[in-house]
Amino acid sequence: MHVHFIIHESYEGPGAFTQWISGRGFKQTSTRLYLGDELPNLLDFDLLVILGGPQSPSTSVETCSYFNANNEISLISRCIEAGKAILGVCLGAQLIGEALGAKFELSPSTEIGYFPIMLTDIGQSHSKLKHFKHQEVVGHWHNDMPGILPSTKVLASSIGCPRQIVEYSELVYGFQCHLEFTKESMQGLVNSALDTSLVASEPWVQSREVLLATDTTSMNTLLFSFLDDLIDNYRQTL
Repeated sequence: MHVHFIIHESYEGPGAFTQWISGRGFKQTSTRLYLGDELPNLLDFDLLVILGGPQSPSTSVETCSYFNANNEISLISRCIEAGKAILGVCLGAQLIGEALGAKFELSPSTEIGYFPIMLTDIGQSHSKLKHFKHQEVVGHWHNDMPGILPSTKVLASSIGCPRQIVEYSELVYGFQCHLEFTKESMQGLVNSALDTSLVASEPWVQSREVLLATDTTSMNTLLFSFLDDLIDNYRQTL
């Protein structure tokens, strides 16, 4: 299997995804937009993972010269047509929604830290979430959330955001939450992107100390089980 990442910022990389890829002996490639890499033209990968970033789907090229939402949306659309497995994280989830005609929205709350998500009724019976308990503590770092269609299945929510895990199809998913965070990757995020004024003003924003001390092993393992099932599902289509 070949996994390709779209990476928007140096401090928001694959994190635990890399452990999963290495452990399964898969191939990994990436487009590092912040370094000026071009998006792939040849769809020679099996799983496309679009990672997060401080941008939103409405961020213009004038605001961020290396971010072109339309180009990413076009790539995602091509991958959906080609039957690729696709997972969007945070901004990536919102871009998948946009590619399908579901406009992203502002989340009811800003969430930065490690807080519970709760599986919906659909999520509790979903085959790819069978390793999840009804409530799991996972990572968060967002202001927005992905758009949904009448056919979209919302599999998990949180008190601060009603759309944490969404299924657009059996091969296309959006995670508003971050199960890929590790202690190492969190260090870069905290140093580069934490607005400390939010810690005191927002109920779902944790302190630097908590962010850096939290163990992520459990949620990383949940991500790996989800990805294993996604790849098994994808293999059945080949």
